[in-house]
Amino acid sequence: MATRTRTQRDPRRDDLRRLGERIREHRRTKGLTQESLAQALDLSVAYVSLIERGGRNPPYTTVLAIARALGVPPAKIVTDD
Repeated sequence: MATRTRTQRDPRRDDLRRLGERIREHRRTKGLTQESLAQALDLSVAYVSLIERGGRNPPYTTVLAIARALGVPPAKIVTDD
């Protein structure tokens, strides 16, 4: 398996960053803080922050729970529409 150099970016990181940006956008549109979203999901604020920054790859069930907490269809969070 080839190793990556620092200049080669993993395209999955870009996907996670965009996912996090969409979550942040919807959270702010709903007027929620990271703390209130984390509380609604029974997650830590640090974990929500990491998701929004693209630093974590949340499980499918967490993505669904985030969508429900934000009152949006999951597709609004996972697609670039």
